[in-house]
Amino acid sequence: MLKTVTFTLMHFAIAFSVAYALTGSVTVGGLVAIVEPLCNAVGFHFHEKIWKRFENGSASETAPTHNWIHRHA
Repeated sequence: MLKTVTFTLMHFAIAFSVAYALTGSVTVGGLVAIVEPLCNAVGFHFHEKIWKRFENGSASETAPTHNWIHRHA
């Protein structure tokens, strides 16, 4: 849990620093530091849903249906 908290703090600090460096505004830096991680969380949620749908497909559904090996009776 500590690793998650420290990563989150680092993420906020980086987002604030980049926005502040680009704009010179503490307000904009603070807003970006809050809004950007929230947007990423929403994006990550949908990313995970898409990947779960992809991963839950069986190998037969994703494999080609043609038969490359011709067998002779």
